[in-house]
Amino acid sequence: MWGRFRKAGGRVADVLRTEPKSGEERRPHNLFEAAATYVTACTEDDQERAEEAAGWVSPEALSFGVNELACRAVIALARERGRSPEAVARDLLGLPAA
Repeated sequence: MWGRFRKAGGRVADVLRTEPKSGEERRPHNLFEAAATYVTACTEDDQERAEEAAGWVSPEALSFGVNELACRAVIALARERGRSPEAVARDLLGLPAA
């Protein structure tokens, strides 16, 4: 029974690991690194780099990371501009004020 717990715990630790395993060159990318690289590549029209970043994590994780980045960016811009996040988001998308 304890062997199964150790085996399951080892798999969880492998998923959460940020340092490289022996023989690996670098640590794996996390979803926020993938999202930041993906969005940056898209803004620079670098399709190759965007595809590379998209391969670092699952599509669901990338989607979550891009969503989190968008939320944080809108909040930061809203604070900087002294406006509501909704007003900033609508402005960025070219939508009329609500």
